[in-house]
Amino acid sequence: METRKKVLGPEHPDMLTTMANLALTYRNKGRWDEAEELVVQVMETCKRVLGPEHPDTLISMNNLSFTWKSYGKGGQGSQVNR
Repeated sequence: METRKKVLGPEHPDMLTTMANLALTYRNKGRWDEAEELVVQVMETCKRVLGPEHPDTLISMNNLSFTWKSYGKGGQGSQVNR
């Protein structure tokens, strides 16, 4: 992932997809903290680069919400709009 980030840059849409996929892998493996950290990073970058209403931003918000739900942090949803 680090090589891809160097080549594409940390805000490139393909890089954000790679990060989101890695976060999903972490979540599926029960590595909740790593998944949450990565999903938050993706969401914040999407909001900044693409805007808050872009479909990819909304998907990243959903991914964070689903991560929290899977982790048992269902009440955290209000933090999505940080």
